[in-house]
Amino acid sequence: MNDPTDGIQDGSWPEEESRLRSAICRIGRLCYERNFIVAADGNISARLADGTILITPTGAMKGYLKPHHLAHINMQGEVIDNGPKCSSETGIHLAAYELRPEMRAVVHAHPPHAVAMTIAGIDLQLPMIPEIVVTIGGIPTAPYGTPGTHELADSIRDLLRCSDTMLMQNHGSVTIGPNLMDAFKKLDMLEHTAKILYLAHTVKGGLEPLPPEQVRKLLETRKLLGITTTNTLENRCGL
Repeated sequence: MNDPTDGIQDGSWPEEESRLRSAICRIGRLCYERNFIVAADGNISARLADGTILITPTGAMKGYLKPHHLAHINMQGEVIDNGPKCSSETGIHLAAYELRPEMRAVVHAHPPHAVAMTIAGIDLQLPMIPEIVVTIGGIPTAPYGTPGTHELADSIRDLLRCSDTMLMQNHGSVTIGPNLMDAFKKLDMLEHTAKILYLAHTVKGGLEPLPPEQVRKLLETRKLLGITTTNTLENRCGL
């Protein structure tokens, strides 16, 4: 069956919308190439200046998206331009934009090492890696919620208030940012952290977090470096 939107040409939208549609497709390809998503997993969104949202459509392979494939919705999750149907997990994105109005992008992925750590019950919020302690702090895990239902969005609401980077038990990750590349960068950091800790657990088993005094010293460097982003060890998110 032919795609009914194939005749729509890129560039037929206002400049901001055209730019964000292309950017979502690029982030989708990056996620696919880095094995953060496979098949039709995950979803990606960006919020326009008028408060409406561009989001990947249901059932789409994120590595092969074109700008005209994206759904355009309002904050009630309703399609507003007779375009494609939005993702079944749109509630995650709506919750993020509701609770963190300063954020403009959400990436939900299924990074394999990070998801494996949630299944194994290994806490990525523990301070282990200095660079992560200084930047995002740690990566809290939300309790399990049934995918495709309101449970999933509800399971992360408390963490969304205090963290830009989080895991969902047995499911995947959610990263949010002021732009799409920032949200993707946090996903990249999340999975890299999980890989390191996965290897460490494979070699040694039980690991000791950095001592509180070392964590304190690392957090103090944030001021010296001018880092003011959300940090889950500073605000005790999920603890």
